[in-house]
Amino acid sequence: MRASCVRSRTRTCGVATAGASGRRAPSSRTQAGPPPFTGAAARSGHGGGASRTPGSSEATRRADAPFPDRTAALILCPMTSIPQDQPREPNPLHALTLDQLRRRTSMKWRTYPADVLPLWVAEMDVPLAEPVVRAVTDAMELGDTGYPVGTAYAEALAVFAGKRWGWDDLAVERTAIVPDVMLGVVEMLKLVTGPGDPVIVNPPVYPPFYQFVGHMDRRVVEAPLGAELRIDVGALEEAFRRAVADGGRAAYLLCSPHNPTGTVHTAEELAAVAALAERYGVRVVTDEIHAPVVTAGARFVPYLSVPGAERGLSLMSASKGWNLAGLKAALALAGPGAATDLARLPEEVGHGPSHVGVLAHTAALRDGTAWLDAVLAGLDENRRLLSDLLAEHLPGVVHRPGEATYLAWLDCRALGLGDDPAEVFLSRGRVALSSGVPFGSGGAGHVRLNLATSPEVLTEAVRRMTAALE
Repeated sequence: MRASCVRSRTRTCGVATAGASGRRAPSSRTQAGPPPFTGAAARSGHGGGASRTPGSSEATRRADAPFPDRTAALILCPMTSIPQDQPREPNPLHALTLDQLRRRTSMKWRTYPADVLPLWVAEMDVPLAEPVVRAVTDAMELGDTGYPVGTAYAEALAVFAGKRWGWDDLAVERTAIVPDVMLGVVEMLKLVTGPGDPVIVNPPVYPPFYQFVGHMDRRVVEAPLGAELRIDVGALEEAFRRAVADGGRAAYLLCSPHNPTGTVHTAEELAAVAALAERYGVRVVTDEIHAPVVTAGARFVPYLSVPGAERGLSLMSASKGWNLAGLKAALALAGPGAATDLARLPEEVGHGPSHVGVLAHTAALRDGTAWLDAVLAGLDENRRLLSDLLAEHLPGVVHRPGEATYLAWLDCRALGLGDDPAEVFLSRGRVALSSGVPFGSGGAGHVRLNLATSPEVLTEAVRRMTAALE
C-alpha cells in the first residue's frame, strides 16, 4: 500500500465541475445503453449527474458504461452537522475512479465480469485511512509480522466506545482477540450451546448467520422482524419459549445494528431482549460489527451496556467502519456474568487473528475517527441520493433508509420480478446486488445494495436497474 493513495485532496463547499474536484476522470470509452440520467439527482444537488428514464432497448441487453459523463455540476459539500466530530477530511467516497477500483483483486471486484457494476458485498470503495496505512507500512518496514499479543486493540476500543457511545464500562480484562466477527460468533456459541441446540435469529438477517450456525451443528430458529423492521418482542418471546421447552440450552444471535435493514436497536428494545433472555435462560451473543457506521440522528447502544445484559457476549471490530475485512481481527467481549465463559475460550483461537490486522484495527480506532466521520457524512449524502433516484426512476421500489450500516434494503416485490430480483438486475442491467433470498424469511423479492461508493457509481447503478425493467 502506498501513502500517496490517501493523501489529502482539497475541496471547497459549493459547485464544482469534475475537473475542478481534483479527481482523475474515469476512462472515456464509448458507453453502451441509455444516456445518462438528467433528472432529480442533479436538481437535488447530488454528485454523479442526475437521471432520466432510459429509453434505449439496448440497455436491457448491455449496460456496461462505468457511469454517466461527469459534465453536470457536482455538489461536494460535506454534511454540516453530525453527532461526532466535524469531518476535516475530504469525502473518501469521492477519492477513487472506477478504473482505479477495477484494479482491486478482492471479492467485490473479481466475482463478476468487468462489464458488471458491483454493489453487493460489504466492501467500501475508499482508500484506507492514513493512520491505518502508516501502521501497516511501519509493520512491513520493521518486519513486525508475527503472532498477535496484548490488549492494545481492546484498550483502543474502550476509549473509542467511551467517546463515541458514552460507554465507559468496557472492561478490557473481559475481552479476547478472535480471527474475525463470524468466527468469534462461532466460538461464543460453542461456549454457551452444544450440538443440536437452537440459535434464534431475526430474519431477514445476514446470511452467514444461517451458514455458520448450520455448519457447527446448531439449529436455527427464526423470530422475524416486525412490520417496521424492528425486533418483534412478542415473536422473540415465543421463539425463546419454544427453544427451551425441552429444558435444553439456547442462544440468541442478535445483529446490532441490523444487517440488512440498517435498524439501530434502542436501549429500551435491548433492555427488553435482556429481560426476556434472563427469564427464559437464553444466552445472547451479539454481532456489533457495524456499530461505528451509524447515521447522524441515531444512537448506537452496546448490548452489554444495558441493564440485565450481564451474561451477554459481544463481537466488535473495526472491519466495517474502516474497510479492513482483508486485515483479519476482532474482539470478543463478555459481560460480568459471562467472564467465566470467555475464560474458557481455547488459547489457540487467539492465534487466528492477523497481527498486522490487530495493528491496523488499533490504529483505526485510535487515530482514524476524522476519516470515519468523513465517510459517515458521505454515506448520509448517498442515502439521500438513493432515495431521490428511486423516487424518480423506480417508484415501485420501497426503500426505508437505514440508521446504520452502508447497506440499503430494497423491497422490489411491486416490480413483478419474482423472488430474486437481483438475478434480473444482474442479467439485464449488469449491476450486481445481493439477493434477498439467503437472508431468510422476508427476504424474497428484496435486494441489498451497497451504498459505500461514489455518487457517480450509485447513480449509474440505478440507471442500470431502471434499464433492466424495459
